[in-house]
Amino acid sequence: MAKEPENKSMESWIWDAACSIHGAVDAPKYKDFILPLIFVKRLCDVFDDEINRIASEVGSREKAFRLVEHDKKLVRFYIPLKSNNAEEPVWTAIRKLTAKIGETLTTHLRAVAKENPLLSGIIDRVDFNATTHGVRDIDDDRLSNLIEKVSTKRLGLNDVEPDIIGRSYEYLIRKFAEGGGQSAGEFYTPKEVGMIMAKIMNPEHGMTIYDPCCGSAGLLIKCELALNEKMQGQGRKKFSGLTLYGQEYIAQTWAMANMNMIIHDMEGQIEIGDTFRNPKFRDNNRLMTFDRVVANPMWNQTMFGERDYNADTFGRFPNGAGYPGNKADWGWMQHIFASLNDRGKAAVVFDTGAASRGSGNSNSNKEKEVRKWFVENDIMEGVLYLPENLFYNTSAPGIILFLNKLKPADRKNKLFLVNASKEFAKGDPKNYITEEGIGKIASAFLKWEEIEKFSRIVTKEEIVRNDYNISPSRYIHVSEAEEYRPITEIVEELNALDEEAKETNAALRAILSRIGI
Repeated sequence: MAKEPENKSMESWIWDAACSIHGAVDAPKYKDFILPLIFVKRLCDVFDDEINRIASEVGSREKAFRLVEHDKKLVRFYIPLKSNNAEEPVWTAIRKLTAKIGETLTTHLRAVAKENPLLSGIIDRVDFNATTHGVRDIDDDRLSNLIEKVSTKRLGLNDVEPDIIGRSYEYLIRKFAEGGGQSAGEFYTPKEVGMIMAKIMNPEHGMTIYDPCCGSAGLLIKCELALNEKMQGQGRKKFSGLTLYGQEYIAQTWAMANMNMIIHDMEGQIEIGDTFRNPKFRDNNRLMTFDRVVANPMWNQTMFGERDYNADTFGRFPNGAGYPGNKADWGWMQHIFASLNDRGKAAVVFDTGAASRGSGNSNSNKEKEVRKWFVENDIMEGVLYLPENLFYNTSAPGIILFLNKLKPADRKNKLFLVNASKEFAKGDPKNYITEEGIGKIASAFLKWEEIEKFSRIVTKEEIVRNDYNISPSRYIHVSEAEEYRPITEIVEELNALDEEAKETNAALRAILSRIGI
């Protein structure tokens, strides 16, 4: 019988553990309990490995524990848990809990966080003893089942490589996203979309990478994985990695991002807060700038008004572009552009409407004016139209917009467009892009390779003739029978026209009211 690949075996185990609480359907509801528990199991087993390494030098685990307690810098994360028998794993202190399990487990995780400031707010934010209207959110019996399931596999340094446990952790987050409905888009971007972005960003060792709305940090991690893959292809075993920076608004997701980064053994800094109104990465009073920016902001956000743009003190919204109207997509693009250094590149996911809303309409449209500013200033490098039903919170197709502040001379005043709407395989519950598809899309984009019914180079003059519509579906028809533009794109334009009519009517009513009519 063929041996199961290690990553597949780990993924199966980690999902089985999650399902041990209440089955597969309800597992996503308990993700805030499951993710930190598996994370702490990894910390405990790695700590045991470090204790064993020290014990081999000083003679016993008992001496190693005393030494590490005296000098906690000898280990990456100090775990203040210990069985009565020093020879037993530190996880035993959790596995052998029989009474007040939720209360004691919460105390243990808070003790771990207290000893490791880097984990503060990450693993100590969950109360395993919490109740809702007098009923435990997760009772001790189910918690005991989960602990026992997690206990069945060792997760130390010699048991599972960081990339395997990291990919399995990402797999678990994806499974939670499948069952997360609308909220899934807040923390997870499909991995194949992330890999396409990372490959096209083509990061070099030592670069800085930034995601201003990083969710579970998946896009940052994909950049590191893409670099590792490239270095391995070049036969290089030693190289400096990337430095990853992210900011996330939602506290639970911020905690998830930090655990995801640590369990992948990657270097980075994840801050919490509202990037749009209060960006955390600053150099004195200016925005920090980065070599690469990757992002999947919430699409069509309406929570930012003109007042927010006017209040900006970082020069993100220049004259001639500025306020993009009541959808923040191009506001995010302006923040991202301001966060790039002089040789920086960016890849950003939005819904397809961001590429076309307002074009072909005789009325003025703020969003189109910002898009026009990016085209006229030759900052856009290209646009990728994705297949439908990839994302977990919508069946809409999505696009990726690419920026480049250092376009080569032969690509000036041109855009590279890819219509990958047919480049998918049917999946359940979501479609996906195959490994071959990922390679085809990334390769064509990096080479600016024109392929019939798939990709082509367009000039700025052609884009201007199309009223700054930069949707690939406008320029590349993917089938002989296609006579009409995608319905989703038409609906987006109808919605934009409807909103403009509402704004015009409101303005007219205000004028009539002022003159007493």
